[in-house]
Amino acid sequence: MKKESFTAFDAADYLKTEEDIAAYLVAASEDGDPKVLVSAMGDVIRARNVSQIARDAGLTREGIYKAFSPEGNPSFSTVVKVARALDLGLSFRAGRAKGKGPATARRAKKAVGSGATRRSASKTSPRAKA
Repeated sequence: MKKESFTAFDAADYLKTEEDIAAYLVAASEDGDPKVLVSAMGDVIRARNVSQIARDAGLTREGIYKAFSPEGNPSFSTVVKVARALDLGLSFRAGRAKGKGPATARRAKKAVGSGATRRSASKTSPRAKA
């Protein structure tokens, strides 16, 4: 009987096209856990030329490996630099965060339209002088 052998799964081996990479990162970002997104970015980095990414990001290869390792915790600045080096953009959209209900969105909306905005408007309005 022939003994079966297995190799470790590495997502980087399957990230061949820009569409694959984009879909993978979108799925990772929707998880809600920042470590999942950082890990996915590490997979994308390994799928590409790490040395070139390091040069383009103004970082060291070792620094990138460390930041995007399972124990890594890259700064937002590092994430942005690496995203740019990968020719990726970051974007944010309104919506419900994982575990957050509509009440959170209503509170955020109220906060945007309250307080300092109304007070500063009343100081410049003609009625405020009367």
